Amino acid sequence: MTSTSVRLFSQDEYHHMTEAGILDPDERVELVEGQIISMAAKNPPHSATNLCAAEYLRTLLAGLALIRIQDPINLNPYSEPEPDIAVVRVDPRRYVERHPTPADTFLLVEISDTTLERDRKQKAAAYARAGIADYWILDVNTRQVRVFREIVNETYQQETILQEEATLFMLAFPEIEVQIARLFP
Repeated sequence: MTSTSVRLFSQDEYHHMTEAGILDPDERVELVEGQIISMAAKNPPHSATNLCAAEYLRTLLAGLALIRIQDPINLNPYSEPEPDIAVVRVDPRRYVERHPTPADTFLLVEISDTTLERDRKQKAAAYARAGIADYWILDVNTRQVRVFREIVNETYQQETILQEEATLFMLAFPEIEVQIARLFP
């Protein structure tokens, strides 16, 4: 039996692939735990939910945090995912010199219409290992929010599914009530 090993890529190698033309700059990929992953096409429900949720969070958190939409987050040297929404610390230079890191990140949100299992498993594992304390998945098919919290041994211990009529609170901003219905169009 022949054993094979998987070659993982660093962020530097990933960026060099784009610079060298190996990856097309317009190609929809992201680096997750050393693997270059193709991103799913954005169907209209996904795009509409992304816009709606980002606008709502932007209104709730005005002056408290920045809302980034589908921009990279520097989790570690082998992960630079592009979550649908990232709620990050206000940076006076708006992250012109670097991408936000886990220390800058209050909340990551993925919008799921066809990627629920990947978001629940691969993304959740990467985000927990990086120490992202608050991770949500907005499921456009069920209009539910899956909330991942309580990291122990680099794994989320809690996954809570909330219905559209519920409310929730961000760990970083417990005084701000988030109405789930307002995250969806």
